[in-house]
Amino acid sequence: MDRHHVVDLGESGDAFRRDPHPVYARLREQGPVHRIRMQGADAGYETWLVVGYEEARAALADPRLAKDGARIGATFFDEELIGKHMLVADPPQHTRLRGLVTRAFTMRRVQELRPRIQRITDRLLDEMLPHGRADLIESLAYPLPITVICELLGVPEMDRAEFRKMSTEVVAPTSGDSEYDAVVRLGEYLTELIEDKRCAGPTGDLLSDLIRTTAEDGDRLSPRELRGMAFLLLIAGHETTVNLIGNGVLALLTHPDQLAALRADPGLLDGAVEEMLRHEGPVENATFRFAAEPLEIAGTAIARGDHVMIGLTAAQRDGARFADPDRFDIRRDTRGHLAFGHGIHYCLGAPLARLEGRVAIGSLLERAPGLALDGPPGEWLPGMLMRGVRSLPIRW
Repeated sequence: MDRHHVVDLGESGDAFRRDPHPVYARLREQGPVHRIRMQGADAGYETWLVVGYEEARAALADPRLAKDGARIGATFFDEELIGKHMLVADPPQHTRLRGLVTRAFTMRRVQELRPRIQRITDRLLDEMLPHGRADLIESLAYPLPITVICELLGVPEMDRAEFRKMSTEVVAPTSGDSEYDAVVRLGEYLTELIEDKRCAGPTGDLLSDLIRTTAEDGDRLSPRELRGMAFLLLIAGHETTVNLIGNGVLALLTHPDQLAALRADPGLLDGAVEEMLRHEGPVENATFRFAAEPLEIAGTAIARGDHVMIGLTAAQRDGARFADPDRFDIRRDTRGHLAFGHGIHYCLGAPLARLEGRVAIGSLLERAPGLALDGPPGEWLPGMLMRGVRSLPIRW
């Protein structure tokens, strides 16, 4: 692909935000890698976009595509304001950071959350169901994961409404200035929260444990690394799950044959959640990578320093990997889907997101047998990072 030929996604306007799949399909027909001009808060910004499945999977695991901007002499305001975390680090720093957080955020700890996740879901449904109709995002898809991750990390309940505003502006910014302001405020908040926990001593929550986690060689997270880790866990720990639940329920309600099949056989739920992740995953594109050296992707020359965006949404609909890819099929073999990434940056919170999605959607279907859409979904989130709707009116 010629770097001088640029596809301007801004020309598609709101149609692209509502449904990017036709655009990605046209790009895939022309080749797996394209030079694009972004839209939304990043309008006008140029990057390479990988849209083919095999190429995306390979790129996600390619060590020549760096996550740490310092390798090409670049610095970014969120890292400067918040601190280093796993999504902006490469080995050996990434290996060290992931090792330290994995010591505290274990699979056992996630599994132990199942009863609590069920209780929170039941309480939210108890509050929602007597009304006969609701906005699924506001009533279930948002409050469940934000409650879980805030309890897990030890964020006080009174802070959660304000945290929601800051978090949403970070992942789906309405403007560059609003994103910057949100990152500043979130950084200040996390600094105070960590200091409070440091003074309070061990309290059993994940953030408190991270403050005190020490590797065999005595290594531990620095204050800036702690803030960066808290930032990543808080945002990634709920924003993606909101969209998993919202997009998943929307897919079921717009594919009544699949909804009927799942109701007839609840044993299909785990596979249904995986198909929700593939068909309309919560993350549209992986966060930026940078070419640490010249390389080629599918014959396209990428110069050192070029930014590369890997299209998860685009790759999941590649017919070369998934037959009839636009069809939502809860019995599909989804193995190898890229909703949680691939390689060393594979999402640490994937088991928690899957657990929350299964509990929320399974409980909703069980307790609302007449579930249906109560009008069109709200607008899709701006930007090219997250894929989800702001509201989803339902009735039962």
